[in-house]
Amino acid sequence: MSDATPIYQRLSDLTPSQIEDIHAIPAHGEADAPAIKATRPTAIFLDEEVFRKERESVFHRLPVAVTVSAMLPETGTLLPHEAYGVPLLVSRDREGVAHVFINACMHKGSTLVTGCESQKGARITCPYHAWSWRLDGKLAGVARAETFECLNKAERNLVELPSRETGGIIWAILDRDAEADFSLLNDEIVADLDALDLGSQYLYGRKTFHLESNWKQVIEPFLEGYHVQRLHANSVGPLFADVPTVVKRIGDHIRQISGKVEFAPQGLDNEKNIHKTITHAYLLFPNTVVITSPYYMSVMIVIPTAAGKTQVDYHMLTLNKADNPKSEALYKTSYETVLGVFGNEDFKASEWCFKGLKTGALDDIEVVYSGLERCILMQYETLEKYMG
Repeated sequence: MSDATPIYQRLSDLTPSQIEDIHAIPAHGEADAPAIKATRPTAIFLDEEVFRKERESVFHRLPVAVTVSAMLPETGTLLPHEAYGVPLLVSRDREGVAHVFINACMHKGSTLVTGCESQKGARITCPYHAWSWRLDGKLAGVARAETFECLNKAERNLVELPSRETGGIIWAILDRDAEADFSLLNDEIVADLDALDLGSQYLYGRKTFHLESNWKQVIEPFLEGYHVQRLHANSVGPLFADVPTVVKRIGDHIRQISGKVEFAPQGLDNEKNIHKTITHAYLLFPNTVVITSPYYMSVMIVIPTAAGKTQVDYHMLTLNKADNPKSEALYKTSYETVLGVFGNEDFKASEWCFKGLKTGALDDIEVVYSGLERCILMQYETLEKYMG
């Protein structure tokens, strides 16, 4: 990580596209929220066949976020990961390159690294028979190799999945035989993430949530501002207005740039910390949410584990390390606040919705969406495109 990382970001630190949309945010009194006519059947949240098609057409075909780069800050770091239903092992080798392997020994298939936390290791060693691999996946040693008459070591390197580290996130395609097509991560979205310095930030805190809800319901609140003043009325709601928001598709991704309550178009160029008056919210298709805040950034990887079960890996990233009591107090308060807002409000709301839909109460009339929720429909249109 760079010691030169600034504590705050100014408008001029962002991309021309980000700056253009920030300047396009209307003043609060001039903003408009048109009405729309849009519904979706409850089956998209409840049906097991829909869930199967999503896994097959999207999650096992396209690049998906596995973790943030900050989870592997140093060479010689390992991270086991199983949330997508595939046992994965992420490593950062001696050259600093990230890899994503199947977390299975090439002797008998034993799990190589257990747990769910980052750990240091010069090699990957199987706990069963002590076969070992370098962090680039190459077989390094076999105990009592002379007792294997037909062992071809060149065929026993770890199975590596197509992967790429870009924009501060490590992405993988979960099908080992898939073409390494990462065109989903186009130059513009990567430039946006790089402008936010996601790849050079520090991991302050991380928490995993296990939710009784469909993954799309978990994502919905982060694609609309309709709920903010209502669901969050006693927390962060007073900081935000229903409008104004400027929305842009970046390939299959969605960028929302919003002005907070104190937003005024004048004076943005002189703002010391642009994130005090502006919030960026990204949906990195299909399932990763990035939200900016004045002193930290949130990255949530929303992972479907069943039609009605979701795992959320939440990461709080900061532009600088907490190296004094004042910054530690600020980050600690921020971390507790964001976990409370997301965990006790947004995530709870998604569980309430799933519980209600399971009753069949809306089966005949479908879920309806407002003009303040139009980004949700953008996400579903993209999802439907891949599912045919």
